[in-house]
Amino acid sequence: MKYEHESKVAIAAAKQAAVLCESVRRSVNFVSLDKPDRSPVTIADFAAQAIICHQLHQAFPQDPIVAEESAALLYQSASQLTKVTEAVQALIPDAMPEQVAAWIDLGQGKVGERFWTLDPIDGTKGFLRGAQYAIAIALIESGEVKLGAIACPAFEEGCIFTAIRGQGAQRLSLQTRQSQALKVLNDQTSFQFRLAESVETSHGDPERQRSIAQAVGLTASSLQMDSQAKYGAIASGHAALYLRLPWSQNPDYRENIWDHAAGAIIVEEAGGRVSNMHGKPLNFSTNAQLIENRGIVASQGEIHDAVLAAIAANAAADI
Repeated sequence: MKYEHESKVAIAAAKQAAVLCESVRRSVNFVSLDKPDRSPVTIADFAAQAIICHQLHQAFPQDPIVAEESAALLYQSASQLTKVTEAVQALIPDAMPEQVAAWIDLGQGKVGERFWTLDPIDGTKGFLRGAQYAIAIALIESGEVKLGAIACPAFEEGCIFTAIRGQGAQRLSLQTRQSQALKVLNDQTSFQFRLAESVETSHGDPERQRSIAQAVGLTASSLQMDSQAKYGAIASGHAALYLRLPWSQNPDYRENIWDHAAGAIIVEEAGGRVSNMHGKPLNFSTNAQLIENRGIVASQGEIHDAVLAAIAANAAADI
């Protein structure tokens, strides 16, 4: 099957990173740093990116990788680089600090005809709280996501959501070899017919998003979780809708591709739909940000057009 080899490499890398991240999270002395934008980053973010970039580069040396982190902060702190290296050495014993920094910076590639995009820990605040987080990997060719893998160690017993374009989506257990096909929720009477929303209120306009959800019949209490685990929740029937609508005060905000690429294909291959707030497909072909798209709508499919209409009506009411 096409992309089977790429998918196996991505899943193996995501599993390794999940083991590493859980080991770091169980550590009693790990701390977070602040990036220039004041968002947190941890040893696990850097170490997971090093592991995954190393694995992808070994398997596909010609493929650029567009990832969230860089080693810039670590070059300023030898002690932090040492800690990251020690975390990586749990899986690659002979790794040296300069190698680890170089592996992290493999993620500074450019968007092209074929490239990988990676978020080593999506939902770092959730990771720090002991809640949901995700390790998200996607392969993009000609602007279309061809495969995605999202490791969610805190989603129920721990799992990887994965999909290949045209071949469906699956959920793989991190504890066993069991797998199951994913299918979105089609029962609108189910208590799981609900909105999945971020714990962090800065990730969208929560009042507007809840209003839209209620307008299309999602009245059950929302499912709150960090990270692209929300895409997994929709793909596996735990929720019906995920919205990321920008604040009216920040109309120029655009989403990062690594925050949505893997999740989007998993929902689509499970039978759902993903678009921007105007119904346009997400364009991953031009930039590390979705510069041609505003907002995100991911749904179980049947309600998608109604959601888009509710968003348009809501926007018209604000004029």
